Amino acid sequence: MPQTPHFPPMFGTSGYNNNLCQTKEQSYGGLHYHDNNLVSGSLEALIQHLVPSVDYYPDRTYIFTFLLSSRLFIHPFELMSKVYHLVVEHQRLSEPQADKIRLRKIAPKVLQLLTEWTETFPYDFRDERTMRRLKDLTHRLSSGDELYRKAVQQMTQGLIRKLTALGQYEETLMKISITVTDRLAVLKTKPQAIQKDILTICNDPFTLAQQLTHIELERSSFIGPEEFIQAFIQKDPRDNDKSRFSGHKKARNLEAYVDWFNRLSYLVATEICMPVKKKQRARVTEFFIDVARECFNIGNFNSLMAIISGMNMSPVSRLKKTWGKVKTAKFDILEHQMDPSNNFYNYRTALRGATQRSITAHSSREKIVIPFFSLLIKDVYFLNEGCANRLPNGHINFEKFWELAKQVSEFMAWKKVECPFEKDRKIIAYLLTAPVFNEDALYLASYESEGPENNTEKERWKSLRCVRGIRLI
Repeated sequence: MPQTPHFPPMFGTSGYNNNLCQTKEQSYGGLHYHDNNLVSGSLEALIQHLVPSVDYYPDRTYIFTFLLSSRLFIHPFELMSKVYHLVVEHQRLSEPQADKIRLRKIAPKVLQLLTEWTETFPYDFRDERTMRRLKDLTHRLSSGDELYRKAVQQMTQGLIRKLTALGQYEETLMKISITVTDRLAVLKTKPQAIQKDILTICNDPFTLAQQLTHIELERSSFIGPEEFIQAFIQKDPRDNDKSRFSGHKKARNLEAYVDWFNRLSYLVATEICMPVKKKQRARVTEFFIDVARECFNIGNFNSLMAIISGMNMSPVSRLKKTWGKVKTAKFDILEHQMDPSNNFYNYRTALRGATQRSITAHSSREKIVIPFFSLLIKDVYFLNEGCANRLPNGHINFEKFWELAKQVSEFMAWKKVECPFEKDRKIIAYLLTAPVFNEDALYLASYESEGPENNTEKERWKSLRCVRGIRLI
């Protein structure tokens, strides 16, 4: 088999030999190779390339890349149905007296493919049709053999655990949302209820950075690789206007993670603008600078950027008297690291360093890499927009999807790291549920702390005082 690109962060060195049956593979109509790499193919040929045979198993990088990108062209349920028919028909498993020797040769490979699918893309099986077709195929493969039945049971239990965990996570997000709304309602009726601030909950920058890392790793752990594709999905004109996700419960973990970044930015701005006294505002500002520095040291670039974004919001940056009391040298260094010029060159250099540290890590703490997620999404978006999904001859542009899969697989490896820090539920609860000012409320608090300096600010202050109120962002 011609070579396929290698994704060491996710797949390591285990797997099957890429060089089996070279002549056979090249005889498939509809697959095109360049320098021994698969670069394009028809959808049907690519599906055939996915399905194992007695003497062939697809490369793991191909399995991941195709399962990731195929949903741009075919619904996961339809793909599972095609896999089912290819296995059953090609191996003649539908015959009453199916060849048991052939079944013993093919069953382990098909079960391995299904295991990789259910482990890496479990959310595909929230669709009852996909789950039903999976059960049909595994039943045929395991009938009459106890060893295969146990393998199927193990795979199914693992899938159910993942789907159950997702359901529980979605319920938790809903409960957090309700709690935030309830606390906001209390805040509107009893402004004096604002008694706690971040420093009364946690006054140690390292501890807060650790708890932020807990939240980051938990939220990112539920993001499925297919969500990167679904975020930018467009209908293929060959699909006859049918949505490839009709009847499919779409996961929204990626959106929830982006919402968390925005919340943290506004929380930082709220905590800085809220204190009446300048000295306290300066203290809170310096505290968050120290938290951001600890996030950088940990490798938590997402929280780092959220904190910097919050501190750079206009209601915060205009507080000149407050900033005059702040030692800004450390903040200037952090801003330099996250400088957006030259396509975030400094950040990307630091990210490469953190990635290398993770690869050679001797402790779980050194393995942590939490990228600036919005920039990762932007990179994936521009890769998707910059290259066509199909070539002029109608073939799928698989060269594009190798690169897309490489970016996504790196994130999938990072998100598997378990947080090594002790969890403080009180601090995490505050970070997730404390009332947060929206932009108007931030400006109002900022003007009341340090009065407006020009006519534009005076007019805005007057307008805000007429509709005074604190709202959720």
